[in-house]
Amino acid sequence: MAQPLPSFDLYDADAPASPVVLSVPHAGRDYPLTMRAALRVPPATLVALEDRHADTLALGARGDEAMIVQRRARAWIDLNRSEQERDPAIDTGVSLKSLPAATAKLRGGLGLIPRRTASTGDIWRRKLDGEEVTARIVRDYRPYHAALRGLLAAARERFGVAVLLDVHSMPSLGAGQACLVIGDRFGRAAPSRMIARIEAEATAAGVPVALNVPYAGGHIIDTHADPARHIFAVQLEFDRALYLDGALDRPGDGLIATTALLRRIITAVADEALPGPAAIAAE
Repeated sequence: MAQPLPSFDLYDADAPASPVVLSVPHAGRDYPLTMRAALRVPPATLVALEDRHADTLALGARGDEAMIVQRRARAWIDLNRSEQERDPAIDTGVSLKSLPAATAKLRGGLGLIPRRTASTGDIWRRKLDGEEVTARIVRDYRPYHAALRGLLAAARERFGVAVLLDVHSMPSLGAGQACLVIGDRFGRAAPSRMIARIEAEATAAGVPVALNVPYAGGHIIDTHADPARHIFAVQLEFDRALYLDGALDRPGDGLIATTALLRRIITAVADEALPGPAAIAAE
């Protein structure tokens, strides 16, 4: 039997030319027909769950870095959640008794399979069969994480160090608030001097920046960062207003400047990494 095609795109995966690996897990715009049939809301209303055109931003910024980009919509399955965050309210394959303690995201309807959005409420017309959810995990979720793990292992093998930049976008936090939030799991996922370089690039570009609040990094950072083995990880949350149009739907006038900022961040992180893992770890 033919194996299903992967639901993600890989770039420069064969021979890493940089210790930096880019991941874009939430920009997918593919809404499969089986998913559309189970929705109680139009797919267009689920754009709020997307990191709208974060893939366009990352593709414009990358040079020869390896990168992985998910094509499936986040509403299909959220790669930045644990496999354990299955929601019994919509998933017949789990129960409250079988789950570990529910996370705040899961309680809010944003588990492994998102249940609702703030603007539409519940998005599914029926409960999803447990086997259906398991199939999404096996066909889409695990292959993405396995491929990302392979990219980081290859970078570490060649350079002695690897750095994951997990690229996301966020709604505006409000006037005078940060337009870029850096998440390093409160210092557990990356060295402080690497974070300082990212902050410096944002400040020089006139982009207000915050660290870990309100986004400290999710499951991808937790899972793939391994500082003891010189594999570091940072989540980057860009305000969508920086690079989208006024409707926050299509790339806008700010895309060029935001792409240039991300490019400078990638270069700065690679520069911090390449002196060697010993220098970074000695901090």
